Amino acid sequence: MSITLNTTMSSIMTNKRRVGALKSLGVVTVGDALTYYPFRVADPVPLRALREARIGERMAFSASVRGMRVVPMNVRRGYRLEAVVDDGDFAVSRHVAGAAARLVFFSYKKQYVDWLSMRLRSGAIVVIAGEPSEFNGQLQFTHPEIMTVAPGSGPADGEYSGVVQMSALKYDADTVEAGLRRISRPRPVYHASSRISSEHIHESIVQCIELLAGTGQDLPGDAATEVPQTMKTMEDGGISGAGTAPAGAESRSGNAVAVGLARAIPDVLPESVRESNHLLHRAEAFLAIHDPLSTADFKRAIGTMRYEEAFVSQTALLQSRSNVRKDAALPCAGVALRDRFIESLPFPLTGGQREVIDDIGVDMAREYPMQRLLQGEVGSGKTVVAVAAMLQAAGSGHQAVLVAPTQVLAEQHHATISAMLCAIDGVETGDGPSRDALSPNDPADLIKATESAADDGDAKGRAAVKHPVKHSGARSGKQDGAAHAQSDANTRHVPVILLTGGMKLAARRRALALAASGAPCIIVATHAAFSKTFQAPNLALVVIDEQHRFGVEQRESLRTKNDVVPHLLVMTATPIPRTAAMTWFGDLDISWLTELPGGRKPIRTFIVPEDDGRMMGSMFAHIRGRIDAGERAYVVCPRIDADDESDGDDDTSGASQIGVYDDSDAYRRESAAAAANTAASAPSQEDGDGAPSRPPLHSVAEIERRLSSLPQFRGVRFATLTGRDDDATKQQVMADFADGATPVLVATTVIEVGVDVPQASCIVIFDADRYGLSQLHQLRGRVGRGGTDSWAFLISRAEDGGPAQQRLQVIQGTLDGAQIAQADLEFRGAGDVLGDAQSGGKSGLKLLRVVKDVKIIADARERAGRLLADDPDLSGEVELAGAVLDFTRGNETFLTSS
Repeated sequence: MSITLNTTMSSIMTNKRRVGALKSLGVVTVGDALTYYPFRVADPVPLRALREARIGERMAFSASVRGMRVVPMNVRRGYRLEAVVDDGDFAVSRHVAGAAARLVFFSYKKQYVDWLSMRLRSGAIVVIAGEPSEFNGQLQFTHPEIMTVAPGSGPADGEYSGVVQMSALKYDADTVEAGLRRISRPRPVYHASSRISSEHIHESIVQCIELLAGTGQDLPGDAATEVPQTMKTMEDGGISGAGTAPAGAESRSGNAVAVGLARAIPDVLPESVRESNHLLHRAEAFLAIHDPLSTADFKRAIGTMRYEEAFVSQTALLQSRSNVRKDAALPCAGVALRDRFIESLPFPLTGGQREVIDDIGVDMAREYPMQRLLQGEVGSGKTVVAVAAMLQAAGSGHQAVLVAPTQVLAEQHHATISAMLCAIDGVETGDGPSRDALSPNDPADLIKATESAADDGDAKGRAAVKHPVKHSGARSGKQDGAAHAQSDANTRHVPVILLTGGMKLAARRRALALAASGAPCIIVATHAAFSKTFQAPNLALVVIDEQHRFGVEQRESLRTKNDVVPHLLVMTATPIPRTAAMTWFGDLDISWLTELPGGRKPIRTFIVPEDDGRMMGSMFAHIRGRIDAGERAYVVCPRIDADDESDGDDDTSGASQIGVYDDSDAYRRESAAAAANTAASAPSQEDGDGAPSRPPLHSVAEIERRLSSLPQFRGVRFATLTGRDDDATKQQVMADFADGATPVLVATTVIEVGVDVPQASCIVIFDADRYGLSQLHQLRGRVGRGGTDSWAFLISRAEDGGPAQQRLQVIQGTLDGAQIAQADLEFRGAGDVLGDAQSGGKSGLKLLRVVKDVKIIADARERAGRLLADDPDLSGEVELAGAVLDFTRGNETFLTSS
C-alpha cells in the first residue's frame, strides 16, 4: 500500500479505538498526524546502571536477557510476561558492579505476548528505558520501552542504518551505543485526552513517519498499536542543502528514514527562502519535531514549521488581495447624496471619520471591488461611516446591504439610519418594512416606477434597469436616459428596508421583492441576507457589522450571488492589535477609528470584590441615584438560569457567548465539548494552581431575583433579556428599557454588540474575572453613549494578586482598546480573542503566535511579496501553490477576513 499525507489513519491502523481517539483530536489523515505538534519536549533520559537506579526516576541502560517466562493470570484473565535482565557489560562502562532486574508486561492478547517473547528470548541484548520500582525486594520495570540490538558488531562508528534483519528477526539497532543514544533522546509531549495518552499519540505519529519513509515494521495484529515504536534513525548527516545548517547542528544526511521521508514529503518553502533563513527541509523538520535528537534539534524544527506557516499564510493573503483586483465591481462615483448627508449631521465628524469616508469613497469609485476592514473603538462612530458608504452606493443608482449579527441590532440600525436620512433636505426615506408591516411605499410601486423610467427604451433597456448587473455593458442611449432618471430619483428617495428572520411572512416577501427589483435602496438585514431567497441584482456594497460573528462561507455567499462582485466593508469594535490584523486581515485595507466623537466622557471603571458587602451596598446605592436621575443601568450575568449548563447565552441568532476563561493551561486545552459540560455547571480550578474550586457562575434569573429584593431598588422595575427570548419579547424589553419603564436591564452578553441606549450610564458585570478583556471592553462600551458621566463595575471573586485580578486591572487602568487587545492576546492567545470558530484551534495556523512572532510574519510577508511580484501564479513553486490552496480551502482552515 502506497502511503501519502492524505492516507487516512483508519487504513493504516488496525486498532479502531485508537483511530477514534485520534479522530477526536482532529487527526484523520497522516498529514494531520504530522502536523499534530507536541507542545513541549521532555528532558533526555539519563543513562544509569542498575546499581545507580533511583526509585521513581526514569533511566536508560543496556542489558542481556537471562531468562523469560509467560504466566497465565487465571484470576484476572490474560498473561504476565516476566524477563530477568543483567546489565553486567553496561555497568562496567559505568565503573560499577553489574546487577539484575525484572521486566514485567501484562496483556490480554496472546499474540502480543508471543511477539514480546520472541524479542526477549534468553541471550538477547536489549536497550531499556523506564521507571524503576521495587517489588519483593527486587528492582522491577513495568512496561518499559525496549529496543533490540543486533548480535555481533555493527558499524565501527556505531551508526544505525535502519532495521537489521538476521534469520527471521528484525532488530531495532545495530549496536548498543546507537540504541542507547536513540532511547535516551528527549521525548515529545502532546496534548492528550482521556481517550488517548501522549505516549500513544507519539507512537502513532512515529508509525506514520516510518510508513511514509518505507521503513515501518509489520507487527502481528494490534501489536503495533500496543508496543511503543521507536524511530529507526541514524545520528549523522542531513538532507538540507550544503551550508544551510548552522555550525554545531546535528544533521541526518545518511539517514534512511530522513531520505525516504524527503521523497514522500517535498519541501514547501522556496529553496532560496529556506537557505537564507537557515531552515530545515520540511521532512527533516517533521522528523526532528516528532523524534528529536536533542532539545535544540526540536526547537530548530519548530522554528522551521512556524516560518512555513507564516510564509504560506502571507502568500495566501497577498495572492487573494491581488486576485480581487481582477474581479469586476459596480463603480460608485456619485457622492452628492453622501455629502448632503454629512452636511445634515447635527455634529461635526472627527478627523478619523472624514479620512476613512474619503478613503472608502475613492475605493468605491474604482471598477474592482473594495475590501476594507474598519476597526473602531466602541462608540467611535463606525455607523456614520457605514451610512456614508451606503449612500454613496445608493446615490450612484445601486443597492447596499448592512448585515448585523442580531435582530435587536438590525432593528436599531434600521431606526438609526432612517432617522439620519430623514434629516437630509429633500430626501424621502420611507420606513421600509417593519416587523409587522412594510412602509407606505409599496415595493410594487417602486418596481413600477423604475420600469416606467425606461418606457421610451426597448426591451433591453427595461432589462438593464431591472437587472443592471447582467446588462451593465449593453445600454442604448435611451437606456442611459433611463439610468439618469433613476439616478436623479435616488437623490430624492432612498428606502431603508429591514429584513430579518423574525418578520411576518407578508412583510418579508415585500422586502425580498424590493431587493430583487434592483431598485436603489439600503437594506438592513440579519442572517436572512445569506439565505437563497435573498436576491439583490444591483448590489454594489456589502457592509458586515461585527465581522467575526459571521463565517467566511456566509460572507462569500453575498459576494458570489451576482456576476459582479460587490464592494466589501467589514466593521468591528473588538480591538485587534495591528500585529494580529496583519496576520488575520492581510488581504484587506485596514482603517482605524481611534478618536471618540465630541462630548463623550471617559467611563470610570471599578473592580468590586463580591465578598465586600460594604462596597457592594455603596455601588447599588449609587446606581439607584442614577436611576432616580432618569438614567439606566445594565446588569450582565454569564448564565441564563441556575440549571443552564452552557457557558453563556444560548442565542442562535448570532448573539455573543461568554467564552468563560480560566488561567489553567490544562483547562484551555480541553475540547469544546468538555468545556461546555464543565465550565458553567462544574467548578474549575482557580487559576490552575490546585486551589479550591470556583463557585458556579451567576445567572440572570438569580441576580434579577436578588437585586429586586434589595432595599436600594425598592419601587424600581426590572427586566431581563437573554438569547432564549423570542423576537417580540426582545423588542418589547428594549423599548421599555429605552423609555425608562424598566430602568434596570439584567441580561446576558446579548447586549454586547451595538445596543445603543443613550440614557444608560451604569453597567454591572458579574463574574467579570471569567471574561476576556476584549469582551469586557465591549460590554463597558454600552454606557456613556449619551455624553453623561458613566460607570462600569466589575464584580469579581478572583483571588488577590492572581492572574484573573491582573486582567481586571488592565481594564480598570485603560480605555485604549488596542492596549487591552494586546494584553488579551498575551493572556489568552489569538484563538480566544479573535473567535474560536475561525482562529486558534480550528485555524490553519498551529504554531504561529500572533504577538511573539510579529518579526517572522513581517519577514515572511516581505519575501512572499517579492516572490509574487516575480511569479504571481506561483507556477515555479508547485508545492507552495498547493500549500496555499490547502490553506485557503474550506471554512475550517480559511483565515482570510475571518
